[in-house]
Amino acid sequence: MKLADWSLHFYRLPYRRAVTWAYAAESWSDYALLKLTADDGTVGIAEGVVKPARTGFSPRSLAVTLEDVMLPRLRGVELADAAAVARAFDWVDGNRSPRALLDNACWSMRAAARGKPLWREWGGAPEVALSWIVTRQAPALMAAEAAELCARHGLRSLKLKGGQGRDTDLRVIAEVRAAVGEGIELSMDANRAYPQEGIAGYLSAIADAGVAVAEDPCTIAPDRAFERLQRDCPIPLLVDYACTSRDDAALFIDRGARSLMIKPGRTGISEAREIDALCAAHGVRVSLGMYYESALGTLLALQAAAGLNSPLVLPPEHSFFLILAAQVTKQIPEIKDGKLRLPDEPRLETMVDWKAVERLKL
Repeated sequence: MKLADWSLHFYRLPYRRAVTWAYAAESWSDYALLKLTADDGTVGIAEGVVKPARTGFSPRSLAVTLEDVMLPRLRGVELADAAAVARAFDWVDGNRSPRALLDNACWSMRAAARGKPLWREWGGAPEVALSWIVTRQAPALMAAEAAELCARHGLRSLKLKGGQGRDTDLRVIAEVRAAVGEGIELSMDANRAYPQEGIAGYLSAIADAGVAVAEDPCTIAPDRAFERLQRDCPIPLLVDYACTSRDDAALFIDRGARSLMIKPGRTGISEAREIDALCAAHGVRVSLGMYYESALGTLLALQAAAGLNSPLVLPPEHSFFLILAAQVTKQIPEIKDGKLRLPDEPRLETMVDWKAVERLKL
């Protein structure tokens, strides 16, 4: 299969409520939908978030980078060959967002060509247990949201967004626990909000309060300070922000990391699989992280769960699409008993609602 045509579509999906992330408060996310068509008519698609503050790309700069830098390197490349596609970009530095889009679209195309969804190809189960991310709000509001989502969708795991100050974070944990009961697993992601000095005390406090996993409590690098923090942390320490490639993963594993985040929406499925293989070889647990995927992006990103060889430290986070007030899929996936069932349809482009793409376009 050789590249014959491509198109790029941008759209904005509003949130059901405003969300406060560590970097900004938002009421929507912008997305890019890449469609690749091979010379035999096979189609592959991928969705990626467009957030200049996070991805470093605007819609205009992403489109130009794809058209002028990345796509020309795929001319004549056999798209069915993942290694050949990777070699096409060996000497291109950076450009993580367009790389991930192209890589994921090629994996989508391979599934369509084989007539088998990736989760089946990789021997996975169709149902994937998920967690919900409770974003920063007042503790009472976070507790109410946690209880509602657990009751409505049967979720058994919650990630609490911390970083609102130690006392507030501890109140969040207490109020969420009171609202959802003892049977729900809690993790906390402070998004590097705290200084390294004194962080050990914070980690002990949230562990004592019932948090099972701590993610990015402070700025983390693969160095001696991380070794000490990892050694002394009473609960698993999950590295996310600083682990965006196989090379990053190798450095952290050399420093004793015990759990690393994998985000197919950020790195592409190929590099996500490479990170997983490295973790599996060293007995390191992984978490499959969301990258603001809509329902469409979720259906592709979760395919990677089937191919994981490493044990999970937390369930995948791909319930984020529930907060979006609009979608570009013909049907919205259902989360029931805490699990999302992946479709048996290998051609993901057939699930796109192109009228919605047009109606919501930027």
